[in-house]
Amino acid sequence: MMAKAYLVGSGIAALAAATFLIRDGGFDGGDVHLFEQQERTGGSLDAGGTPEAGYTMRGGRMFEAEFRCTYDLLSTIPTLDDPSVSVTEDILAAYEEFGWDDAARLVDADGKITDVRSMGFSERDRLELVKCLATPEGMLDGKKITDCFGEHFFATNFWYMWCTTFAFQPWHSAIEFRRYLKRFIHLFPSFASMTGIQRTRYNQYDSIVRPLQAWLAEQGVTVHTGCSVTDLDLAPGPGTRVEGIRVDRGGRHERIHVAPQDLVLITNGSMTDSSNLGSHTTAPPPHPRRSDAWLLWHRLARGRDDFGNPDAFDKNIPASQWESFTVTATDPSFLDALEKFSGRQTGKGGLMTFTASNWLLTIVANHQPVYRDQPDGVTVWWGYGLSPDRPGNLTGKPMTACTGREILQEVLHHLHFDPELTDRVLADSTVVPCVMPYITSQFLARRRDDRPQVVPEGSVNLAFIGQFADVPEDVVFTVEYSVRTAWTAVAELLGLDRRPPEVYKGHHDPHVLVEALETMHRR
Repeated sequence: MMAKAYLVGSGIAALAAATFLIRDGGFDGGDVHLFEQQERTGGSLDAGGTPEAGYTMRGGRMFEAEFRCTYDLLSTIPTLDDPSVSVTEDILAAYEEFGWDDAARLVDADGKITDVRSMGFSERDRLELVKCLATPEGMLDGKKITDCFGEHFFATNFWYMWCTTFAFQPWHSAIEFRRYLKRFIHLFPSFASMTGIQRTRYNQYDSIVRPLQAWLAEQGVTVHTGCSVTDLDLAPGPGTRVEGIRVDRGGRHERIHVAPQDLVLITNGSMTDSSNLGSHTTAPPPHPRRSDAWLLWHRLARGRDDFGNPDAFDKNIPASQWESFTVTATDPSFLDALEKFSGRQTGKGGLMTFTASNWLLTIVANHQPVYRDQPDGVTVWWGYGLSPDRPGNLTGKPMTACTGREILQEVLHHLHFDPELTDRVLADSTVVPCVMPYITSQFLARRRDDRPQVVPEGSVNLAFIGQFADVPEDVVFTVEYSVRTAWTAVAELLGLDRRPPEVYKGHHDPHVLVEALETMHRR
């Protein structure tokens, strides 16, 4: 009898796992099933809306040359625009055409571009960075970044750029911060200009999710939307083997029998769970509701040390929440003014952070069109605030209590554009805000065993994939991490020879270290 695979979730981890099962594991697509609670697939790599009501996009992911698992996966997936071109080839071509070269990375309280040739480090800051890198991970259990650095570090140009590029907060995990330092140390010399950062041609839903979905559909993979996995039946005795899946489909409770040769891959937790959209005239609803992504993990982990500790990630919304917003317009005035201010054409400017913003606002205007079906004459740009609970400099209200229009007013306030231009932008734009309670939950201070191993020790047919499974040395909050967990799960459960490539270790390269140290000492 042919083995079947049951995957919980339909984000990039599950889509990648389904692809690896077919490509490397020899599974027939008809034997692969994905269960998705929502009506739409794609997980955190979503994008929706219309040009009339306003486009929506919770976030945008950045790529770089050493995303080895991701580019391997996508090298065999054709784009929707041209089947002869792979998604990997398209991403690299887009990078060549309109890669970032940021000249206005930080903007000060007077609306002036900050000189970021210097990272702003004191000698103590440099010593603490080196010490953090040299500290074994086991000695950072439960520690926050603030436990490793003095107050001055969090006022440096480096920190403003680092935290708004990767969404770190001072109270986040020192373990994760150290992993990021090691993983991206090769990007230090180009950190201000962001020239080492790669982007997809369109938003990630159009550029990655839709092509993957199309390829999987051609293989016969079934995606069960509106279907919640509420629990697993585990076989008694030593080891771990799933023998049944409990499903809630349209109010009906079902049990799916899992044969000994079948596989079950669980996306445990969700960083975009309970996201709430507002509108141009209304703030997002204030009360999030936790979905089955967290509840399932809690049920599975009860009494099991090897299944991780979800309490470490979903119990502190004030520490993991921030807010993004998507702006749709038919008048090019804003993007034209931004080009003039930044000195870079739309699509090449990279991130722009307002360091005096109480919300710590960052905006980015990517290459147009951002959506594959975006009409001519319509523009889309995006932004986020890492401190949405603080009162705005202009509005005096928390970002979470603001309408889309009020958020746009706050952005324009920090840009110091003339009143006539400001009025034009406000009159023409539609802004859709989105509050994400758990968006940096994977960064919260944790112990090393709070995330389960991808394949728990003794597991026969169960694996965890996504942002809350542990992959030593790689970094969460990246597409690469989700894809690596997927590849690891498939390779280990099936005993395949073809395994994920090693995580890039630039910190082992003397040339990389020298260039990073030179950047740290630049004045």
